[in-house]
Amino acid sequence: MPTELRDEFASGLVLTRGFGDYLHLYPSDVWDREVEPALSGSILDERVADLNVKFRRGKTAAALDHKQGRVTIEQYLLDHAGIDREVVAVRAGAYWRLLRPDHPDL
Repeated sequence: MPTELRDEFASGLVLTRGFGDYLHLYPSDVWDREVEPALSGSILDERVADLNVKFRRGKTAAALDHKQGRVTIEQYLLDHAGIDREVVAVRAGAYWRLLRPDHPDL
């Protein structure tokens, strides 16, 4: 991770599956402030339940290695996104999308 972005992840980071075949990378404070409240709601609301399954299944929390700026991504998340070796990070507001270089959305 580039040096200029490391402070953004000082609170830690959360990795989840994205809406499609890519990953979401959130600073922990953004996850706690914006995503957690969005995932709360009636347990009988199917849309809320589906979002909870999508974002909590495979969710990992980690700390950034500040010395080298590295993040370890679990293999099952890499498999979900089809990421083999290289990853492209695209800012999507308060979070990042992590995609394989040949992803059709790029």
